[in-house]
Amino acid sequence: MNFRRRQTEEIGVNLTPLIDVVFLLLIFFMVSTTFDRHSVLQLELPRADSLEQESPPRALDLVIDAQGRYFLDGAELINTRPETLRAALTEFLGGREDIPLVIRADARTPHQSVVTAMDVAGRLGVSRLSIATLGGEPE
Repeated sequence: MNFRRRQTEEIGVNLTPLIDVVFLLLIFFMVSTTFDRHSVLQLELPRADSLEQESPPRALDLVIDAQGRYFLDGAELINTRPETLRAALTEFLGGREDIPLVIRADARTPHQSVVTAMDVAGRLGVSRLSIATLGGEPE
């Protein structure tokens, strides 16, 4: 028989790791948060009467008729060779590649004429190219 009392540890919750985790989370959120800094100065900017605004460049129209002939801004090209089209586009673009080019081809235009026009425009660096179409049902 053992009449001695055993010493038992007092049961408790150790809060030290919990407090450490809370402090680490607090530091993490403080470091990763962005703060909006509003200006203290209230400024009223001066107004100008005339503002120079650059107008958007006018689109260049390339029309291809049913026979595959090219018309650049209403003027017919002398032949349908790619070299002629390249020279005319170079002259009209004037080295500016930001001018939009709109290809308006007849529905009966040979496919090769449209592909040639797109190829020449692409080789000249035209990046804003569109093909005009009509909406609705075909007749």
